Amino acid sequence: MARDVSDTTPIESRDQLVAWIAKGCKPRSEYRIGTEHEKFPFYRADHAPVPYAGERGIRALLAGMQGSLGWEPILDGDKLIGLADGAGLGAISLEPGGQFELSGAPLETVHDTELELKDHLDRLHVVARPIGVAFLGLGHSPTWTRAQTPIMPKQRYDIMRAYMPTVGGRGLDMMLRTATVQVNLDFSSEADMVKKLRVSIALQPVATALFANSPFSEGRPNGYLSMRSEIWRDTDNQRSGMVPFVFEDGMGFERYVDYALDVPMYFVKRDDTYHNVAGASFRDLLAGKLEALPGERATMSDWVNHIGTLFPEVRLKRYLEMRGADCGLPAHILALPAFWVGLLYDETSLDAAYELVKDWTASERQAMRDAVPKLALCAPFRGGIVNDLARQALDLSRAGLKQRARRDHHSFDETRYLAPLESFVERKRSSAEVWLEAYHKQWGEKIDPIFTEAEI
Repeated sequence: MARDVSDTTPIESRDQLVAWIAKGCKPRSEYRIGTEHEKFPFYRADHAPVPYAGERGIRALLAGMQGSLGWEPILDGDKLIGLADGAGLGAISLEPGGQFELSGAPLETVHDTELELKDHLDRLHVVARPIGVAFLGLGHSPTWTRAQTPIMPKQRYDIMRAYMPTVGGRGLDMMLRTATVQVNLDFSSEADMVKKLRVSIALQPVATALFANSPFSEGRPNGYLSMRSEIWRDTDNQRSGMVPFVFEDGMGFERYVDYALDVPMYFVKRDDTYHNVAGASFRDLLAGKLEALPGERATMSDWVNHIGTLFPEVRLKRYLEMRGADCGLPAHILALPAFWVGLLYDETSLDAAYELVKDWTASERQAMRDAVPKLALCAPFRGGIVNDLARQALDLSRAGLKQRARRDHHSFDETRYLAPLESFVERKRSSAEVWLEAYHKQWGEKIDPIFTEAEI
């Protein structure tokens, strides 16, 4: 989750909010790739989750990483809760259940992302191994109950934990027991943003199917291939989901701002204090009529923090965030930016992807979204299955990456990162189905081997 910002510029009008997003427009020459991934820390000895405190806890991991990287500490009160590159190019943060997140720097190629990921994991293992900690690349914690999952000492998460059960049945599971990988990508204009947003929203269930990697909960199969995705279907639906208004006439920066204004707030941050305003309207804050903070007026930091608490399948900030994938092994983490860069950063592939999805109805998109958590690549769509769409999307992505022709020092282009996804499509099987087969056939229906096989 992104670091909260501090910008005391007062908001005088809705136009400022629109202008803030519009400043994300940039020339194609400045397009970048920002990859984020979360992973579950656990103790090798007994596969227990890692608490925040203690000599072998998550705070110790952060302190060790601070010494390795030289990054600035992020504090919540006196609690170390993250690290930030002084140049603002990357950060390490904690999700509510201790999921350890790297928010990567904006990079030019997926090759750069590979180097960043390797450096991050190498440094992390140097700190973690001596204290017996390792990390899992899965979309849902495989054994721990919600009660067994540690809770990180962050004020914003205290507010969210209290509010989530009032707006959905699975919000606490989302916070404490899921992990994702996402990629953040740029747009050149409002029209370009709209086209990319429509394509990526429509194809997000395809990405969910390709990256389905959370078939276990509490030590046994949970009946889903992406439990993480299923959990999101019952997590505060006012701020999550397939946002069908994106496909309506008149979609643009203003329409997204209006959507964001109507999503209830979680908090207002003043100095180091998070004030609980959960369920209140940002429009009231704009007008200085917030019941919990009478007379307080909105600042730009309030806006930026608020839109960071919206959780649609694709989120618009000053860039687009692809949010549909379970986390996985390093090769899968790298496959996600490759998949979306190939589709969205090449005009020919983007146009072809738009032609593919433009006549899908809202009900068709939603039905696919509802089916993929359980069926993944075998979910039905228009007389075929999602695997058929995945094959088409991968073909377009591969073509886009070939056209980009960004090569590493071995002269390989970025298409090599699609290999895991092409294997899934060829076999019509996701990672989750591979794990389930091993669970039933090789592991004797014991869950412990997942801690070795899915370690990253």
